[in-house]
Formats: sequence, structure tokens, C-alpha cells
Amino acid sequence: MDYVFEKVWNETVNKVSAQFGEKLDYKAILFLIGVQELGKDFQTFKKDQKVELMHVGICTVLMPYGYYSFVGRDVDGWPHFERTATLPALNPEEQELLIRKAIVKYFEPLK
Repeated sequence: MDYVFEKVWNETVNKVSAQFGEKLDYKAILFLIGVQELGKDFQTFKKDQKVELMHVGICTVLMPYGYYSFVGRDVDGWPHFERTATLPALNPEEQELLIRKAIVKYFEPLK
């Protein structure tokens, strides 16, 4: 286990969670990143929109790794991405670790 990363991850989770009054998991943080990247005022989202917001979050955090690039926004203002590299074959634990590392990197400028 990478104790240094886990410390940084927990600091990031605590900082983001503090704004919402409850501890968030990485999926909730991805959703919030998607909402932030959408750039609209808070609103109630339908189930399919929530899934799309998580996708926006995933694409956003994986852009620095070269897996996605930003294409533009549609007429409703939703961001769109294209895959620019094949994601490696990872087991679920490795996938989660990659996403968590990407989330930490996303929030680094805020430190």
C-alpha cells in the first residue's frame, strides 16, 4: 500500500467533503467534478444526466493522462470528449486507484 498517496487522498477527500458536511466517496467526487465542469447553477438532475455527469468527471480527470481530449460543448452547454488513447486493462481495484490518483491531480491547483 502506498501510504503517502493514501494520506494525500484522505486530505483531498476531507477537503472536498467538508463543503458538504459528509464524507464523500470517489464516485460522489466524480459526480461533483462533472457538475463543476458542466458549469451551470445547481439543479436537480435526472438519472441519465447523473450518469453523464459522472462520465464528464471521468473524462475530465483522465485528460491529463492522455486518455481523453475535450472536443467542445453541445447546444445545451454539456462538455463532450473523445477518447485519444486506449485505457489499460485494469482490475476494479486498479481502476479505482487510477481514478483516485486522477482526482487528487485535478484538485492539486487548489492547494
